Amino acid sequence: MRTPHRMDPDPHPRPYDRSEAPPDPYAELGALDDGPSYEFLGGTTEQWAEQEPEGEPEWTPPVHRRGGRRRRGRRGRFAGLPLAAKAVVSLVVLAAFVALADRWALLYAEHKAADTLKNQLDLAAAPEVEIGGFPFLTQLADRHLDSVRVTVPDVSADRVSLAKVSATAHDIRLHADGLTSVRGAHVPRLDGDVLLSFADLNRELGASQVMFTGDGRDRVKARGILPVAGHDLRLRAEATVRRQGERGVGTQIGGIRLDIGDLATYRPGTRASDGLHLTPKASADVARETRKAKALLSVPAVVQRLGVPEAAVREALSDDGKLAELTGSPRFARQAQTLNLIDLALDNPEVLRGLGLDPDLLDALSRLTRPALADRLSLAFQLPEPKTGDMRLRYVRVEKDGIRVRLTGSGLALGSS
Repeated sequence: MRTPHRMDPDPHPRPYDRSEAPPDPYAELGALDDGPSYEFLGGTTEQWAEQEPEGEPEWTPPVHRRGGRRRRGRRGRFAGLPLAAKAVVSLVVLAAFVALADRWALLYAEHKAADTLKNQLDLAAAPEVEIGGFPFLTQLADRHLDSVRVTVPDVSADRVSLAKVSATAHDIRLHADGLTSVRGAHVPRLDGDVLLSFADLNRELGASQVMFTGDGRDRVKARGILPVAGHDLRLRAEATVRRQGERGVGTQIGGIRLDIGDLATYRPGTRASDGLHLTPKASADVARETRKAKALLSVPAVVQRLGVPEAAVREALSDDGKLAELTGSPRFARQAQTLNLIDLALDNPEVLRGLGLDPDLLDALSRLTRPALADRLSLAFQLPEPKTGDMRLRYVRVEKDGIRVRLTGSGLALGSS
């Protein structure tokens, strides 16, 4: 290990000449430097020379602009994307614009179709039109639509309104001149659904107090109040719903019954069980009340229909005990229920008043025939016949909310070819 260099004083110093430049002490110190002491640090001079950098990095001025480094980072990040990735991003953006344009064209076509159907069918409101398939513009250019669904509310059908008519057309061929001028369409196949709601039936059949409800797959019950000659009579009826022909729905009304309180029941018709008859409670009251019993037995036609011997009737009219014995028998009560009081209305109005019946009501009931009542409760309707093609019903079914009808069609044409 070498020892540090020591500077010894000059034994014979030269006098200082003021004409000369003063000596530089730093230069003298630099002359004494013989390089770094690699031996002190360890290793040889050649080894440290290999590890020394060839040169210092070039100085660059600092960037003082705000956000400059962040903006360079963004540009660098996008600049580093490969060309294929840039193409994919461009295609995605283009596809989004094309899809948006297709949806706008679809909405416009649905709106125009709804307005056209509203005008052609004379509807109160525009129907809902839903065009299926994607994309729409290519279908329109090809003049072919996969499917079109149309929903029309409140369609008039005879005496009632159909609550909802929905139909889906498949494989439609358009008759068009270009993309914006569609003259008509050909529909090879159509499936439809029709609902006749009970709520509409309750409102539209002229009997606002009568309610219709389902009773199985093909039966409808009618319950409510029917005003007749100033009296509110309780109405009960049943209707059997069936398909009638290829486009009609028919109903067979049965079990029509009008109750005049607890006094009598009216069933329109010509059978023996039809007409106006006392209820079991009213028959029992007649047997117990002497006045009502004598009123009935005083009419020869009633006595004849009851099948009571005339001698027994005369004894009963003159002796209350005999009257009680006659009217108290079960046979008399049953026979009293078989009397058709309509037949007695014109000839014996006072007798009917004695039983608590209004002769005006009985006169009105005599004109309220079975066909008249059945017509007021009829649920029948007929689908319109198309000008071209075929439209028919598949089946009719009674559901909770109403009568549902499935229909099918083929070879239908809309507009002009």
